[in-house]
Amino acid sequence: MHDIRFAVLGTGGIGRRALDVSREKPGLLPVAACDRNGIAIDHDGLDVDELLAATEGNVASDGGAAVKQHGAGAGVVASAQARSTETPIEDIIAESDAIDAVLIALPNLEHDFIPRVAERFTGAGYEGVLVDVLKRSRVIGMLDGRADSFEESGITFVCGAGATPGFLTGAAALAAQSFVEIESVEIHWGVGLKSGYEDNRGTVREDIAHLPGYDIETARELTDEEIEGIVDEHDGVIEFEEMEHADDVLLERAGICDADDVSVGGILDVRSDEKPTTTTVSVTGRTFDGEHATNTFELGDETSMAANVNGPALGYLKAGVQRNRAGEYGVFGPADLMPEF
Repeated sequence: MHDIRFAVLGTGGIGRRALDVSREKPGLLPVAACDRNGIAIDHDGLDVDELLAATEGNVASDGGAAVKQHGAGAGVVASAQARSTETPIEDIIAESDAIDAVLIALPNLEHDFIPRVAERFTGAGYEGVLVDVLKRSRVIGMLDGRADSFEESGITFVCGAGATPGFLTGAAALAAQSFVEIESVEIHWGVGLKSGYEDNRGTVREDIAHLPGYDIETARELTDEEIEGIVDEHDGVIEFEEMEHADDVLLERAGICDADDVSVGGILDVRSDEKPTTTTVSVTGRTFDGEHATNTFELGDETSMAANVNGPALGYLKAGVQRNRAGEYGVFGPADLMPEF
């Protein structure tokens, strides 16, 4: 495959790691990145090393230790390749004729935020691929409701293309092939984030929205100090049950099972890089000859969140570009296509 020129919207934990992982993915050329304060664009390819060193949370001192930046000088604008802007997404859109795919690495802290971002691309006449790593089930319906406009615009939208949903959704779809009837799909994840809330704000905040007594609106209003207080209350290890993760509707729309048959939960440890539990997908069903069984897919404990989110996200991005170049437009879920290595 020829080089895929792609942009990253958001240079928090997921965005930075996507740029980092892209260097190991053949055929990918990062040409643009932005955050709320600035934008970096180079159609010959960004200097990822320099950009990562300058991005908030990854500013290296002479001694190599991480030095945190805050305020208007934080993030992309600290890079020599970047400039400040008050309209970062519009600035990416203005360059989008030369961009094959856009990874939306932004926390979906409003239910319609990612759909609204997509609308800005369709409204500008973008023709290419949009990929997100969203988590919320109800957002899939919002995207499906815009499928006609994506098709008319020539956009291939790959939704929920991270780890869960995404990687594990695809694993469940494969595991389900042994059966003629699916009884249950259970996804249980473990994530260790020794760098803690400070370097993973969007991810931790979105997860906290799944705790009893919280939702997406109340989590969005929490201050950083309140988030850190919740983390402290759980001694840094937070367990989640029956999360509103989009694996359920993505598996249903692919015809694998009913959304009600899917359950997602997990354990987040923000004080250790070791996973607090092994990430597994268990698919239970009935075979054509009447047997009942459970197929289990297990991730290696040594694979990091960055590897399991950004590797598949970029793999789905590559698969989306293949579909787009073949003239296939609209909304696709991870169970509808497999990521490209």
